[in-house]
Amino acid sequence: MSLAAAAAAAAADVQSRPVRMPIPAPRMNQGPSRPPLVDREKTCPLLLRVFTKNGGHHTVEDFSVRGKEPKEEVQIYTWRDATLRELTELVKEVSPSARRRDARLSFAFVYPDRRGRNVIRNVGMTQANGSSRRGGDDARSLAELSFQGTFWMLRYILES
Repeated sequence: MSLAAAAAAAAADVQSRPVRMPIPAPRMNQGPSRPPLVDREKTCPLLLRVFTKNGGHHTVEDFSVRGKEPKEEVQIYTWRDATLRELTELVKEVSPSARRRDARLSFAFVYPDRRGRNVIRNVGMTQANGSSRRGGDDARSLAELSFQGTFWMLRYILES
């Protein structure tokens, strides 16, 4: 058999074989990707320092000197998959103002920006009584909110 005949036979053999290509996984529109859940049995919790205030958030200046943060502090050991609803329930255990039926709890981060200056970023709000408007912030987790180990502020907004 000549070289050309052998090449033609090999090409015909390749064309007659079924082509096996991997089947891609179906792409579903699942909205924003959720961070994986934390195995709370195997993962060490982090310390969340929550500074509370009735009526309004603390100012950036209240956090300007390390070690001189506001006195109204609740320390919570939790995980990155903790939701704002979980944190609300924990704060309600120790704070009478947060237990009021008409209380709304507003959460914010305090963290240094690229220049090293502290900034405040509001991240969500919950209702103390558990009722939440559609699309509320109760189910948002620390990981979804890009929590990086900064301070947290919490203010109680009490309806009159």
